[in-house]
Amino acid sequence: MEENHYNDNKVHTQVVRAGKRTYYFDVKATKNNDYCITITEKRRKFGEEFAFEKSKIFLYKEDFNKFLKAMTQSINHVKEELLPDYDFTQFDRKEEDMIHD
Repeated sequence: MEENHYNDNKVHTQVVRAGKRTYYFDVKATKNNDYCITITEKRRKFGEEFAFEKSKIFLYKEDFNKFLKAMTQSINHVKEELLPDYDFTQFDRKEEDMIHD
């Protein structure tokens, strides 16, 4: 079993509610005074009122720039190449839909 160097010490959390899904962006401190970001998607299980499924990604500082670049390029590809006439502003959420720590 791989040792967990992250002590679940959350230093910052940002929550994005997106319909039946909620995304959590948590900045966590390590035992060695380092940081990582965990991105968690929590979604309702189909047909079960109070049951949820979670998926989690650990994003380490050495991958921040690569991750952000790939995500930005992928989003821009969909918006500019695949769906150039689509109005993505209809999904803009109010500030209260995003919770900051």
